This record gives sequence, C-alpha cells and structure tokens, in this order.
Amino acid sequence: MTTWLTIVGIGEDGLSGLGEESRRAIADARVIFGGERHLALLPAQTGQERLRWPSPFSAAFDRLLAHRGSSVCVLASGDPMFFGIGGSLSAQVVPDEMRILPAPSSLSLAAARMGWPLQDTRIVPAHGRPLERVNLHLAAGVRLLVLSADGETPARLAALLTAKGFGQSQLSVFERIGGPAERRLDGLASDWRYATGDALNLIAVECRCTSDTRPLSRRCGLPDDAYLHDGQLTKRDIRAATLARLAPLPGELLWDVGAGCGSIGIEWMRAESGCHAIAIEPDASRGALIEQNRCRLGVPELELIAGRAPEALEGLASPHAVFIGGGLTVDGVAERCWQALKPGGRLVANAVTVQSEALLVGLRTRIGGDLTRIAIAQASPLGRFDGWRSAMPVTLLTAVKRDCA
Repeated sequence: MTTWLTIVGIGEDGLSGLGEESRRAIADARVIFGGERHLALLPAQTGQERLRWPSPFSAAFDRLLAHRGSSVCVLASGDPMFFGIGGSLSAQVVPDEMRILPAPSSLSLAAARMGWPLQDTRIVPAHGRPLERVNLHLAAGVRLLVLSADGETPARLAALLTAKGFGQSQLSVFERIGGPAERRLDGLASDWRYATGDALNLIAVECRCTSDTRPLSRRCGLPDDAYLHDGQLTKRDIRAATLARLAPLPGELLWDVGAGCGSIGIEWMRAESGCHAIAIEPDASRGALIEQNRCRLGVPELELIAGRAPEALEGLASPHAVFIGGGLTVDGVAERCWQALKPGGRLVANAVTVQSEALLVGLRTRIGGDLTRIAIAQASPLGRFDGWRSAMPVTLLTAVKRDCA
C-alpha cells in the first residue's frame, strides 16, 4: 500500500521550527487538515486545499479517509503520538499507509525550561478530562506537568492544591511555549494571583506540602478515614487482601458490585495506570459518596451505575475481574458475574453473615476457587490497659475463570 498520509508535528514557531522533511511534506500535500491555529502558521499556497477539523471532531476521520489515495498532510501539536491525533489515526490507518514526523512536544519544551528529566516527571492531561486526576499523584517532591484545558486551569489547579494541603507547591505556567508569544508565570499555589491567562498553556508543578498533610500511597489499603462513608465500607485490612486477590493489571476492567462508598473500585484504579472500574450501587446516598470519593482520591473517571444487580449489569463491557461486596444473596448476581467474566478473569466475593457465607460455599462447589476466612483484632483501651477487640470475621471466595464455560 502506498503511503498517502503524513502527520506533521508543528510547534508555535511554525515552519521555521520544522526540519526539511516536514516542510517538504507540507509543501507537497494536495490536502492539509489541521486546526485553525495550525493552518494559520502556514503561508498561502496555490492549488492546495486546506481543511479545518470539523465540529464535532467525531466527523473528522470520515472526512480524512475520504481523501485516501491523495497526498494528505495532517498538522498536529508537537509529538502527534503523545496525547495527540497520531494515536487515533493509527487505529484507522495501517502503518504502511502513513508516516509520522514529530516535533518537540510542549511537554519536552517545558521539561527543558525547568531542567527536569522528563522520565522522572508525571504527566497529567487535563484537557477534556477532569482536573481532579491530579489528586492521584500528590506527594512531596513529585514533579507534574499538567496539560491545561483553558486559561482558567492554572487558577483552578492552584486552588485544588491549596485545598489538599499542597499550597506551598511551586507553579510555573508556560503559555504558547516554543513560539514568539511565549510567556512564563511563576508563583506558589496558595498565592496564585492570575485568575486567567492564555488558553494554550501547560503547568509545571513541584509538589510541596505542610508537615501535617498526609499524602496517600497508591498501594492498596488506604486508611478508612480517607473515604467518606456511612459505615458500608470494606475495611482497610480486608480491602488490601481483597485487592491482592483481584490482582489489577494495566488496562483491565473491574466490576465493583454493591460498591458501597466505592473503595474497591477506587483502589483498583489507583493501583495501576490504565485500569478501569465500574461501580454498581443501587443506593442513591452511597452513589453520592462514590462521586465524591472518586474525585478526592484522583480517579474521577471511575464509572458509576445507579442500579441493582443483576439487572444493572446488562450491557456492560465484559470485566477482567469482579468484586461482589453487596447483593451476594440476591438471586442470579453471582452467576451473572461469573458468566460475564472474561477467560482468565478473577472473581472475589466477600461474606460476613452465615447466610452469605453459605452461598459462597455453594458457589465454590459450582465454579471452584479458594475460601479464606480472615479474622482481625485491634488493640483498644480496656480500663487502664489495652485489650483486643475482634471484628466480625470475613470469608473470601477467590475463583479464576479458566475457560469460556
């Protein structure tokens, strides 16, 4: 197949910042697609058709593919394969049909301005995504590069950091980086005085917190008081044991059935980049707690289904793992979850009552797996001394789906 599509990364400095191959690809193209800002960087050229991306952007791919076989050039910001259109187009066009010519990304330029090794810096996209994703990464000494959604993002980020106890963090905002209009704004999050700025910006953050700020690890088993809850919470030690058995891997999907305050789904997503979770919870007040907790703990993209299993499970994407924390005694819930589970997937179900434990024993006879009972006692005051107070034991069933049956 002949190469007909070239994706050219371009910066704020326009053609002057491009290499010879990229400039030639632009000059030789019969059709150029790009955003209004990128197209404005090019000088006029007779006989060349220039098309702006449509709105909504979902129509862009059909318009582009309609020119298959012609010499087409797509303009993209910086590196097209790093949070850029190159990744989307590579799913539509086979590699032999296109070539990609990257330029330095805004992130590379910002890291260079800051003197930060890029491999040691965490990237947080906030354009088209919730800013609360920053909460996942907050810890003293962490360096972040945040891709802004608009000119108000830096002020919103400064307020978020301050509210989380990171008001002493140093912010550096780079507007229109790499071009003649580049501007840099510096300050502390708690003293940030710029309400708005240029819409095209990104933010470098050096995280600093006060001595009484408690950063939260991304490892499983957050403190119970990290969550807003009404008591319907898988407690810390049981939660850690449960997540160890669920064993999250990058890109996998979890169903958290009877999610309560959402702790299992939240920590599943915190544990591995790219993990996804769906929390199924019928109680509206607990659903509201999930909505708050997912933002507070940095995984605002956890999906919430307000409904009761098994009916609420219909139409959901097949999971790699399922946790049943509530609704175990409802007819058909365990069977529907097992049926939907992908081959090689893990099912973990927890029981506290005698009745729900009996269901786990019966379920094990049908699908196999391991039963584990965990009993935890904590030291607490007993007169002038301390004594052990035992929590109710919890029984865990862990089963792996070995085939499609």
